[in-house]
Amino acid sequence: LIFILSPGTDPVADVIAYAEKVGMHKRFESISLGQGQGEKATKLIVNAQQTGGWVLLSNCHLMESWMSSLEALVEQLNPETMSPAFRLWLTSMPAKSFPVQVLQNGVKMTNEPPSGLRANMLRSYSTISDDLFKQSEKPDVFKPLLFGFCFFHAIVQDRRKFGPIGWNIAYGFTPEDLQVCKEQLMLFINQYNEVPYKVLNFLGAKINYGGRVTDDKDKLLISTILKTFITPEAVEQRGLYRYSASGLYYPP
Repeated sequence: LIFILSPGTDPVADVIAYAEKVGMHKRFESISLGQGQGEKATKLIVNAQQTGGWVLLSNCHLMESWMSSLEALVEQLNPETMSPAFRLWLTSMPAKSFPVQVLQNGVKMTNEPPSGLRANMLRSYSTISDDLFKQSEKPDVFKPLLFGFCFFHAIVQDRRKFGPIGWNIAYGFTPEDLQVCKEQLMLFINQYNEVPYKVLNFLGAKINYGGRVTDDKDKLLISTILKTFITPEAVEQRGLYRYSASGLYYPP
């Protein structure tokens, strides 16, 4: 099964969640391909054929030198000798080095990032369960700030469609960037009496999202955008605080 990646998408978390849902998480192995990972990936595929496990090889486009080995492994797959539960999952950006034989023999899928603020928000909240809110010791603080991070994620994603007016360089922000921010938000709110807004802004704008931002003007822009959403006013002035001068967008 082959995921053809596009900027702003990363199906790894979805595959892992699906494996847990169908009870395959104990027989699930995942590896991100890169230098020196070829031998390990080969062993995972060979072993999973016998045990009926699932193997996820992500970012195949980053390891062009191993693609011929992957093609040979796929050609040797024999349904009569391997477990019917075996699955090989691959993720790759469109690349000339990706074996045609593998493409022809695989089920190809793509997951385009949602377009528009509403669609982005719906996508982000579709992965959030009620249990997440129960984990927070201060739900009145956690909920508006979580909404702020989700709204911020939707904005940085949607700005790409405006070309150089949105970002000087088109960055591939992913749902995993948002997931890390959610986990850090939960951690800091539960462990500290006062919410460390400066820390949350720094981690979000400089590391989680900002780690892939290279242009100086874009770095300033992403920091400025996040400060609009992760601010004490969003919690203290609930119902009155607005994200924009229009007054249309505000935390719940």
